[in-house]
Amino acid sequence: MDAPTKFAGKLLLATPDMGDPRFAYSVIYVCSHDDQGAMGIVINKGKAGMLISDLLEKIGIEGDVRVADKPVLSGGPVDINRGFVLHSADYFRQETSLKLSDTLSLTATKDILAALVSEDAPEKAMLAIGYAGWGAGQLEAEIMQNAWLTCDADEALIFEDDLDGKWAKALSGMGISPEMLSHSGGRA
Repeated sequence: MDAPTKFAGKLLLATPDMGDPRFAYSVIYVCSHDDQGAMGIVINKGKAGMLISDLLEKIGIEGDVRVADKPVLSGGPVDINRGFVLHSADYFRQETSLKLSDTLSLTATKDILAALVSEDAPEKAMLAIGYAGWGAGQLEAEIMQNAWLTCDADEALIFEDDLDGKWAKALSGMGISPEMLSHSGGRA
């Protein structure tokens, strides 16, 4: 029997068959995926107009943000009081950063937040609150139920400023227009 397909480093695009309204039109970068489950960051849903600089000020980190001052993302419904920074691999701390690819890393400790206002800042960064998580086999089952389409991650899309346009742009990169998608059950 073949090993289950792993989706780490891929993008998930919610389809009209997505049953969970929290993920409608979501684009998720899958940070990790193994036999125990999966973890990803929603990269196209902002948190009520809050910018990175606003959040840093709120938690007492002073200084000018050295990366693009993008909206803080609503990264998913799990661990919603914790920040996760998806960033370029030029910032990496052996003890705290997770290497996602040759060009991307994820850090979820306060040192990355302080780095965002220092000369150690990564070239690119997205700050998310919370993450999306799946138990063992759950993501694979959702993909089989047509809740998600998968595609290769496009770093330009990940750091794209137009959050609202990411879903359609990712579909377009797959040669799919949103109008081509329909609910599997159809409607009478």
